Amino acid sequence: MMQHNRCSSSLVVNPLIDETGLPAFDRISPEHVEPAVVSSLEAFNEGFKTLEQGWAMGSPKSYEQVIDAMERVGAPLFSCWSVVGHLTSVKNSDELRAVHEKMQPIVVEAFQKVGQSKPLYDALNSIDKKTLDLTQLRIVEKEIKSMERSGIGLEKSMQEKFNKLKLESAELSTKFSNNLLDSQKYFKLELVDKVDMEGLPASALGLYSKYAQDSGHDESTPEHGPWVITLDGPSYVPFMQHAKSSKLRELVYRAFITRASTGEKDNSVIIQRLLVIRKEIASMLGYGSYAEMSLATKMAKSEGKVMDLISLLHGKTMDYALDEVKKLKEYSKMDKLNPWDVAYWSERLKEDKFEFEEEALRPYFPLQGVLQGMFDLSNKLFGIKVIPADGETSVWNPDVGFFTIVDEQSGKKIASFFLDPYSRPAEKRGGAWMASCQGRSNVFKRLPVAYLICNGSPPVAGKPSLMSFRDVETLFHEFGHSLQHMLTEIQHSDAAGINGIEWDAVELPSQFMENWCWHQDTLLSFAKHYETGQVLPDELFAKLKAGKNYHAGMTMLRQLQFGALDITLHSSKYDPKGAKTPFDLQQELSKEYSVIPPLPEDRFLCGFSHIFAGGYSAGYYPYKWAEVMSADAFAAFEEVGLENDAAIAETGKRFRATVLSLGGSRDPTEVYREFRGRDPTPEALLRHSGLTSPLSKL
Repeated sequence: MMQHNRCSSSLVVNPLIDETGLPAFDRISPEHVEPAVVSSLEAFNEGFKTLEQGWAMGSPKSYEQVIDAMERVGAPLFSCWSVVGHLTSVKNSDELRAVHEKMQPIVVEAFQKVGQSKPLYDALNSIDKKTLDLTQLRIVEKEIKSMERSGIGLEKSMQEKFNKLKLESAELSTKFSNNLLDSQKYFKLELVDKVDMEGLPASALGLYSKYAQDSGHDESTPEHGPWVITLDGPSYVPFMQHAKSSKLRELVYRAFITRASTGEKDNSVIIQRLLVIRKEIASMLGYGSYAEMSLATKMAKSEGKVMDLISLLHGKTMDYALDEVKKLKEYSKMDKLNPWDVAYWSERLKEDKFEFEEEALRPYFPLQGVLQGMFDLSNKLFGIKVIPADGETSVWNPDVGFFTIVDEQSGKKIASFFLDPYSRPAEKRGGAWMASCQGRSNVFKRLPVAYLICNGSPPVAGKPSLMSFRDVETLFHEFGHSLQHMLTEIQHSDAAGINGIEWDAVELPSQFMENWCWHQDTLLSFAKHYETGQVLPDELFAKLKAGKNYHAGMTMLRQLQFGALDITLHSSKYDPKGAKTPFDLQQELSKEYSVIPPLPEDRFLCGFSHIFAGGYSAGYYPYKWAEVMSADAFAAFEEVGLENDAAIAETGKRFRATVLSLGGSRDPTEVYREFRGRDPTPEALLRHSGLTSPLSKL
């Protein structure tokens, strides 16, 4: 990683601005943040001022004089701040949080200064388009449009207001994320009676015992407790699926749906303010709504197209979902299914219907085996080798692994990635994600490095990390994102990997990779019992496959509701200053999209970090938008024959050369057409989801 070192060689180098390699995570502490950010900002301000003076002297500028020059000047600050942001997600602490909040305003101000620089804007417009290749042209045009959305055209007084709103928005998003992390961290249900643990599988008991030990109960054992239940995914999901006590499920469920919704950690106030800010920002830039502004840079382009897709899938899904809940009520013999009963009875019906328990799969999915299977698949499809490289660089936690990727044909190293696989509720936010440690860059002659972050169950009671099948899918999903970041062949940083890709196309590679988890030969190549080495029995795979689309209707509706709620909250149809609260709208839309009504006190939005603390505001729908493309892309492999290794390799080579290689250098519609030969259609998604079968067969 190329960074400026502002320290004398005779002094200890601040690890956040050490330019000798990848971040020295083992040496970085909160005390390094402020001096590193201040130093990087000084270098940036000095360098940017010099560039502005040069641009202001007139005459047309070249791509190298503007885009490449900005990359050189901005790299130290961007690298330093991105590492700080990464650590707040995976190694959060009160000290790190405090200094992050202190430094955030001045970093945001620096980025806003770039977005509203008249000399930079004029320099971009002065570049002779005839001298640019297609990638460079797309980058320049996107930069110009980005500056226009950053308020370059506003009067000075309006710019000042705009900047205050942007800063407040950034601070509120950070606070939203911190509130959610805190609310999950502080909830701990301690249980000591074995009766309360009836129905829970051994893997869950082991995890709850580990959490109890982490909380000071050194005497805890999986068999005798005490046990501690938390709200992070590996703890919450199995408790809701297996705990026999409806009363305890209700307690945990109510805590989950009201996360960050009371007291000092109340995100509802933040939500209301963020929606007001976004609406004002969009209005200042001449848009009718924040959704309109957001969609202007995406494939969908308009709210109408988004809602057309949602309505299409909704219309094909509702009858299936109604049939699913009807059968669930019949099975449970309950006239009314409470929300905290759904997961429990769904799991019982699934076990009876398909005659197997998903927990029976865990022994066949030790993390290391799953990783090797995923790497072997990537070799088969894309001609790459993934090689463990622990020890080549420092990590932020002993459980984090480091890997390099080598192109099989050339033998050259082309990328690297960190893997942080386990949940750490006290310091690591929930969910799973991929992020850039560093991107491919022609300017710095730099290869891409990715962060691959999951929240799986750690090794417990002498057993390795044993994954649920959903954990396996999640790992494949995030590795798909990583592959697009790492296999890019675009040299220009602003269009390399995931950079510059329209937001509703970024989920294509990730969701594409999930499909391979359901391919028998692929799955059985790595699904081997961690003790005996026995391959997952065909009978068990058949039962897993038979249950693939179990409750696909309710699952689809849930995602459609999230997408519709997100778009509506950010549309001109909703007034955040009006009488109707976001939670009123949530309840209103649930009548259309939910087959089991939510509780009146449901505050799901207070935990919806995708749209209030992430990059998915007015952009959650891409999960379904890209799922259409990913299913259609996988169908290309089905069409040549999944057992035809030569044809699969050839199709994989084409997928790598287009979807994974071209990054943001081209419009994603063109990229997809080059791979598939046509536009995507929803037929494959509906078929894969079982939503084209007669209801009686579900």
